[in-house]
Amino acid sequence: MESLFDHLEAGVSLDDFLDDFPTVTKEQAIAVLETALKDDNFYKSFGAFASKKPAEEIIADIKLSKEFRKKEIKF
Repeated sequence: MESLFDHLEAGVSLDDFLDDFPTVTKEQAIAVLETALKDDNFYKSFGAFASKKPAEEIIADIKLSKEFRKKEIKF
């Protein structure tokens, strides 16, 4: 299903992918995506990380970190 990820990364919608690959069902494609999302390597491949923390807590941790406080960032 590497082709599925290639298409999605290129901005192709799932429906358009399914049109291009009529032997793949929507349920199969969704199952592949669900499995990939459970794999930490999926997030790492996009420079992201998986966390059980809510976004607000992650942001608070970053703001409290030493490196963040060294830089003057205006919001």
